[in-house]
Amino acid sequence: MAAPLSGLLAGDEVRGTRPLSNPFGRWVDTDQDLLVLGSDMSGANTDVMLTLRVGEGRTTITQVPRDTYINSDRFGPLKANALYAYGGTEAVKQELSDRLGRPIGHYLIIKLGAIRRMGDVLGGVEVDVPKRMYYVDNSQGLYIDLQPGRQTLKGRDLEGFLRWRHDENGDIGRIDRQKLVLAALFSKIIRPENLVRLPSLLAAAGDDVKTDLGPMQIGGLITAMATTTLTTERIGGRPFDRDGISYWEADWPAVTAGSNSKGEGSGEGRYRFLF
Repeated sequence: MAAPLSGLLAGDEVRGTRPLSNPFGRWVDTDQDLLVLGSDMSGANTDVMLTLRVGEGRTTITQVPRDTYINSDRFGPLKANALYAYGGTEAVKQELSDRLGRPIGHYLIIKLGAIRRMGDVLGGVEVDVPKRMYYVDNSQGLYIDLQPGRQTLKGRDLEGFLRWRHDENGDIGRIDRQKLVLAALFSKIIRPENLVRLPSLLAAAGDDVKTDLGPMQIGGLITAMATTTLTTERIGGRPFDRDGISYWEADWPAVTAGSNSKGEGSGEGRYRFLF
């Protein structure tokens, strides 16, 4: 996937002082969201779920908690992070598109190992670690040992920061930490000196990234992002228990005329499954 881009974005640094133009602009689809899933090393569980849209001067990221309750017509009641295992990317796109009330066109699946390597290529990601984080899970090859404070995270430290969820905030706390990393990655990737390193970033990702976007579309997406400001939002809601299982009751956008949104997180849809 890096080969076609390398011929167009050659070199490790920007030469001259001219503003970086977007040679791939016509490849950017601003009418649809992009689905981004972050999976564990096995690729079975999607611990990160968000949609991304570029348009009107903004890059808008909408985060969906992994424990979000989905009452699927195809699969029955389940958590959002189980959709990929049940029906692949098409099932995730359809269910989220129905509830968000907007189309989701393409997908990008990233294993956390790719985030680790891409962070290394970028020289690390600066974040403010909010608290002491220590956790060991030998079965997952997970070792997290971070001290609080502002620091540059690389490699397994960056992966651990993204995956840690062992406090009273659980998955919502992890989503807040993902937001910090997304903002830091955004500010780094859109720098001109890093835009021309797209081939090396994609090469670092290797087989740990799967997408139905072509190289030109990826180039168009990222270079278009460079002209925008970032907005990150999380689907609101609250935790609840159903049949002994903990879920997130999502506040999906209100249903509008012509929308396919099922509105499970508000109004009639909410009480249908709570009572």
